[in-house]
Amino acid sequence: MTTKTVPVGWVQARSRVYSAGLAAAPPAVAVPLGEADGHTLAEPLTTLTDLPAFPTSSVDGWAVRGPGPWRVVGRVLAGGSPPPLDEDGTTVEIATGAMLPAGVTAVLRIEESTRTGGLVIGTPRAQPEWRAPGEEARRGEVLLPAGAAVNPGVVGLAASCGYDTLSVRRPPKAAVLVFGDELLTAGLPGAGRVRDALGVPVPAWLRRFGAESGPFVGPVEDTLGAHVSAIQKALEKADLVCTTGGTMRGPVDHLHPALEELGGEYVVNSVAVRPGFPMLVATVPGPDGRPRFLAGLPGNPQSAIVALVSLVAPLLAGLHGRPEPALPQVTLVEAVPGRGDYTHLALVRVDPVDRTAHPVRHVGSAMLRGLAQADGFAVIAPGTTGEPGAVVPFVPLPLLNGERP
Repeated sequence: MTTKTVPVGWVQARSRVYSAGLAAAPPAVAVPLGEADGHTLAEPLTTLTDLPAFPTSSVDGWAVRGPGPWRVVGRVLAGGSPPPLDEDGTTVEIATGAMLPAGVTAVLRIEESTRTGGLVIGTPRAQPEWRAPGEEARRGEVLLPAGAAVNPGVVGLAASCGYDTLSVRRPPKAAVLVFGDELLTAGLPGAGRVRDALGVPVPAWLRRFGAESGPFVGPVEDTLGAHVSAIQKALEKADLVCTTGGTMRGPVDHLHPALEELGGEYVVNSVAVRPGFPMLVATVPGPDGRPRFLAGLPGNPQSAIVALVSLVAPLLAGLHGRPEPALPQVTLVEAVPGRGDYTHLALVRVDPVDRTAHPVRHVGSAMLRGLAQADGFAVIAPGTTGEPGAVVPFVPLPLLNGERP
């Protein structure tokens, strides 16, 4: 693999890793509805029937024919198939969701009716109190495109359309390897050692970006052999391996040599973005010969999160078969400095009403205080400065399972 480091433009890097992920998206599988949540539609969701499939009452009341008063001739409950009302002046009691008998001219709400003996009196509302066949959708209508994320609402919609299974792409499986002998996994930092601040949150971020993420492994010993062995083991089960640290070429940075030994090929090797430019994505042959992905995140905590939103999020979107993530826009309230020829990702809080972005403090590469208070990153393009009032792209941090602020 080539080892020359030429930073790729931020926009180009995102597009490049998305295309690589999309090309490697797994084949579609059919899964029962109860297992489809968190997957991605591999085919458009089309209705198998009209919705609703038959006329249904939208209220509890009386299905009447002709002018009143009406003689009660029966009752219709949900789940039944009623006989028609053949005579004017007749009615059947009807429950919400029950099938409307043929011949009905109106539905009278129960609370707006009076029953005396076998007769019902009242005035039906002018607006029909039932749902007509196809009111929500017609048979064969496309409700959601291929690439749409499946959530509980989609599962319910599919069930209402008559689906028992869905053709989906499964969530990519991700593993996390933490590099660095200086890291502690418990207790207070001291004596030259610091707490690992990425091993626990990175799997959580990956889940929010749509990966099926397991626990992290680490710290991995700072030797080439340990790095190669850890990556090989992770590749046995994961579609994506995220590593933290070792993305530079220092005396104990073994990621690049490990990738070379494993036959890796860079998709992106460093990105012209600040913070976090020494990030990378590479393909690595898996034990079965199928290419897997490795995303190298810088060791500084905020830089690692910048790498996640910059490269891993679009890569996972591609592996899901979802559209490339589109970035919303925000309006800057305060000035945000540029970073020369590099894109600047600046942590901001966003007002959900007017979409104004307010920079946060404590945003050094090694800091997480600002990140914990932020909604995402304002994107300041190379060669520009973010002036107050400027409208700029915004990279949101996912809240939960793909939700965004």
